[in-house]
Amino acid sequence: MAKRKRLTPANPMFLGQPAEPVAAAPAPAQITRAPIADVAADSSASAALAEVAGELSRARETGRMIASLPLERIDMGYLVRDRMVADDEEMAALVASLRDRGQQTPIEVTPLADGRYGLISGWRRCQALMRLSEEGDGDGTVLALERRPETASDAYRAMVEENEIRAGLSYFERARIVEVAVSQGVFETRKQALQSLFAAASRAKRSKIGSFVSLVSLLGEHLRFPQAIGERLGLRLAKQIESDPGRAAALAEICAAAPRDTAEDELAWLTRWVSRAEAAERSAGQPARAAKPEPLTLRPRPGLQARFHPDQNRLELSGTALTEDLREALLAWIAERD
Repeated sequence: MAKRKRLTPANPMFLGQPAEPVAAAPAPAQITRAPIADVAADSSASAALAEVAGELSRARETGRMIASLPLERIDMGYLVRDRMVADDEEMAALVASLRDRGQQTPIEVTPLADGRYGLISGWRRCQALMRLSEEGDGDGTVLALERRPETASDAYRAMVEENEIRAGLSYFERARIVEVAVSQGVFETRKQALQSLFAAASRAKRSKIGSFVSLVSLLGEHLRFPQAIGERLGLRLAKQIESDPGRAAALAEICAAAPRDTAEDELAWLTRWVSRAEAAERSAGQPARAAKPEPLTLRPRPGLQARFHPDQNRLELSGTALTEDLREALLAWIAERD
């Protein structure tokens, strides 16, 4: 097969002719964005920031966002506290826990007009954090949830419910906050305060708190350790002073003169007083429930036990010495006496 011949030289310079200049490829044109695109992007970013800011604000106002607040901005006296004293051992344990693990549960506050926050719940945590700060272990702040109670009654109810869940109060302390809420006009009557503040409590528990309210109103300012009064003693005292207001006045005078360096001292003489009052009530003709007599146990001989039940007029004999011969002899003796 014949080879194909090239009609033009591969290199134009071969014939002494300069090569025609090759035109450079045109540079790509720069793409410019219309100004409206920049405006749209800026508007979108601003809208996103506004949405985030709005959600953060709503989260804070609805109590869904925890904030770190300086302890000095917390008004501890915003509400009259239901807890009267802090147990030293419990406070020491709380301080140790906060030192080791930090604050695990936020307090509840409500914003005030002066940039401060009124404390609703978390008094013990605030006290413990303040103690840590004084010892150089804290930063002087507290984690808090912001609440916006519509009324004072809502704020008091939130405080009571939080304490009922976390740490039990004495009946006197529960009754005291009822009396305080009524005296401050938060509720019109004690019944309303009881039903609102202790709505989650049983009816029996509210009734007991109501009995302690009388103790608070008549003797509260005269007692030094009222939170130490137990349920049973408090109900006995309330019954006596409610039945005779003169007894409350007499007991108040005794309070002023009685030595009570400790809670045990105060409880001892309160117990003596109510026991004497109950005895006087029984002697005045008001019958008291008779105590059930205790069975009497006798041992006539080794291996034989006799147990007499006075309330049933029944005599029981038992033991290894109660043989068949002895039983027959006893039955014969009884038959002869008939």
